[in-house]
Amino acid sequence: MFPRPLTPLTAPKGPEALGRASRRAPLAAGRGRGGPGGPPLLLPSMLMFGVIVASSGLLLMIERGILAEMKPPPLHPHGRGDPVWRGVAAGGPERLLDPGDSDHQVRQDVRNRTLRAVCGQPGMPRDPWDLPAGQRRTLLRHILVSDRYHFLYCYVPKVACSNWKRVLKVLAGALDSVDVRLKMDHRSDLVFLADLRPEEIRYRLQHYFKFLFVREPMERLLSAYRNKFGEIREYQQRYGTEIVRRYRVGAGPSPAGDDVTFPEFLRYLVDEEPERMNEHWMPVYQLCQPCAVHYDFVGFYERLEADANQVLEWVRAPPTVRFPSRQAWYRPASPESLHYHLCNTPRALLQELLPKYILDFSLFAYPLPNVTREACRQ
Repeated sequence: MFPRPLTPLTAPKGPEALGRASRRAPLAAGRGRGGPGGPPLLLPSMLMFGVIVASSGLLLMIERGILAEMKPPPLHPHGRGDPVWRGVAAGGPERLLDPGDSDHQVRQDVRNRTLRAVCGQPGMPRDPWDLPAGQRRTLLRHILVSDRYHFLYCYVPKVACSNWKRVLKVLAGALDSVDVRLKMDHRSDLVFLADLRPEEIRYRLQHYFKFLFVREPMERLLSAYRNKFGEIREYQQRYGTEIVRRYRVGAGPSPAGDDVTFPEFLRYLVDEEPERMNEHWMPVYQLCQPCAVHYDFVGFYERLEADANQVLEWVRAPPTVRFPSRQAWYRPASPESLHYHLCNTPRALLQELLPKYILDFSLFAYPLPNVTREACRQ
């Protein structure tokens, strides 16, 4: 019914998702445990290292223009005989292969191939019922359902999820316009997979169009840090006071929690188990389980409006429904501000933190941050 990825992202069944890095794990290693009676699972370090190097290398080639003359393959091949696909393709091949999108097409191909390679490892989950109960519960609570337009959206906090929820409410008839200025209620008028019975969940996973949006992992963390600890008192009191008390020398017994530094926040993440993190900084892999759920499309935050409106076209949303434009006052975490914060973070701390997000980097084709002395002098 809907367009499919260029490369099938088939995952063999297995007892548990990868990504549970130990607190002091090597940078390129990922480890998981099998379920009761199952064998231990270890994704070889060299495989993960190779995946990251391959992804980062291709992106570097793109940046340097080496691939500028390559004709990228279409993200969704012709010949599906599908009404939605025919509607997407009606604009002609030049619409799908816009010369300005060549880097994007190559990056999508890298992402699809990387997902297939990692999810193809023995022991990786095939569907949500291969996951431990806690991981499955997290996943199902983060997948939103549109029965009217037959799609599933796995929302990732700090990746425009509020705007997507606004879109879903408009599509469901609960909101008049995506531009209505109301405080977002993140639960009302929304349907989550966790609200449905197992047979209803299986049907939708099999037949509905499934998508998510991702963002550069460290940029997402910086965005969460700036928003939650710089603006929201509840997070300052719930998390900030504990972070300061735990990691700041001479903090005193009752810190305010409104002046958490970025390195203190990252140190807190190093000591947290990914599966138990707050959703705003939990790894995308843990939230959306891209090996257990066969997503039809993974969009980039870096080209949010274009990818989002393409999804709306694929699911045949009314042409009057568009993805909300970014507000003029909104100042997202920029590459420059991220570079500044990372260069002012101890390298040893980053080496401890990155293993927890290594699957988000590798699966979604993001290069690891460059915090060499030379790069930080620029």
